[in-house]
Amino acid sequence: MLNRIWRVVCFGTCAGLLLLFVGCSKADKGQSANKPNDSASAKGDQPQVTIGLAFETLQTEAWVAGFEALKAECEKRGFKVLEAVADGDAGRQLDQVRSFVTRGVQGIVLVPKDAKTSVPAIKAANEAGIAIVLFNRVADRRGVKFVGIQADNLRLTRETVDFMVEQARAQGKGKLKAMLVMGDLGDTNAIGRRDGFDEAIKGHEDLIEVVSRVPSEWNQEKAQAGVVNGLQANPDISFLFTSSDFLLPSIVSALKQAGKYHKVGEPGHVILGGFDGDATAWRMLEEGYLDATGVQDMYYEAEASIQALVDLMAGEDVPELIQDPGFVITQANKDQLKSRMWGANVGK
Repeated sequence: MLNRIWRVVCFGTCAGLLLLFVGCSKADKGQSANKPNDSASAKGDQPQVTIGLAFETLQTEAWVAGFEALKAECEKRGFKVLEAVADGDAGRQLDQVRSFVTRGVQGIVLVPKDAKTSVPAIKAANEAGIAIVLFNRVADRRGVKFVGIQADNLRLTRETVDFMVEQARAQGKGKLKAMLVMGDLGDTNAIGRRDGFDEAIKGHEDLIEVVSRVPSEWNQEKAQAGVVNGLQANPDISFLFTSSDFLLPSIVSALKQAGKYHKVGEPGHVILGGFDGDATAWRMLEEGYLDATGVQDMYYEAEASIQALVDLMAGEDVPELIQDPGFVITQANKDQLKSRMWGANVGK
């Protein structure tokens, strides 16, 4: 009798262990360790996903806003973030990406220094099999793979300048002389904005004559010197577009120096437009000096960047380029669009 009881106990124990083993094996096969799972990560069932954020600079409010939006998006998904800023040094950025690889990140969001010098950093991620997304600025694709998240610079600039042209025609003051403040033409964003300006002006030669093109190279001092010189050579300039709101303080200083800084609707007002949507642009809209600016939707770009990484890590197909349509904010619609303009929410 005792032997029979012992055999039943042993059989039950073995059966239970077998069922436990089979159950664990099925669970292991049901999920891949390479695919991020937000709920599982939160419960600790899988190692936490780590994302490396490598920015070329945090010099402007736009980059700071993008950096913070990306970190917030990662936090929302339960991802760990490693941070790096290259301060304009392509060699340092390459070292930072290599460090991310060594530290075992699953994905990288990179703001490249420019289209060419960033290629080795992208290649380092590719060779390590790490998903990489380029935020707000893309690079040459020769020999490397990445997903680019970028504002539709050409279209958004064209729409902004189209609005400025409409304002010029509504004034009925005849032909206006115009100035374009350009960015660093080694940056694809600057090229798109220059080309968008030219497309918007084309066909309106009866109304707009471009007499000054200022190469700023994204530098405040160069921008101010160039605008001062342009206004001295053409004191009747009354239409000005800047490729970045980051340069507005320099432009305003030059306009004040020339006695040409007046509110919209006032005599002598220079029709003024920009691109980015930073806090300076918002303040100038509120105060009545800025006619319009093309706003990059940093919140959209941050969400799209992290979602693209998630999809890449899961082995899904992702378009090579995802464009942020942005929007044009003006004196007429600023109250309706304020909540979507990142510059109106800086520091909140």
